[in-house]
Amino acid sequence: MDLRKLKTLIDLVADSDIAELEVTEGESKVRIAKTSSIQGQTVVMQPQQIMPQQYVQPSVAMPQVNVATQAIAAEAAAAPAEPEGNVVKSPMVGTFYSAPAPGNPPYVEVGSPVKQGDTLCIIEAMKLLNEIEADTSGVVKQILVENGEPVEFGQPLFVIG
Repeated sequence: MDLRKLKTLIDLVADSDIAELEVTEGESKVRIAKTSSIQGQTVVMQPQQIMPQQYVQPSVAMPQVNVATQAIAAEAAAAPAEPEGNVVKSPMVGTFYSAPAPGNPPYVEVGSPVKQGDTLCIIEAMKLLNEIEADTSGVVKQILVENGEPVEFGQPLFVIG
């Protein structure tokens, strides 16, 4: 960045209500901050180079605790056990609907027999209604989502046994 541009930026900051301005051009980075004091206003310019951040090891001795083991144990305790049977998971993010329209009976209920290819529910994603089909034959053992709930990709929806 050349000196004329810097002078122009300093003048703009000094003449305006802006307290601070930071400009990045290529690999150059300039930060101009206006501070007020009893004698008047001072403009401070701090040119900086963009550098990759480095990890700094703390100098304080930390107790030796296996944080990863604690996190895995806490996650295992919080996560419910995987249900037995064939789990049908959501292939997309969207809203779960158990019936084809409000007021209609649901496609399946707990205890309903299903064949491979039968529609289990609808997931609305971006205003499109996507029918989710059974990937195996059996009996619906569990429905893991309530009607109208948002679902995530890979979230278990049904257990077929």
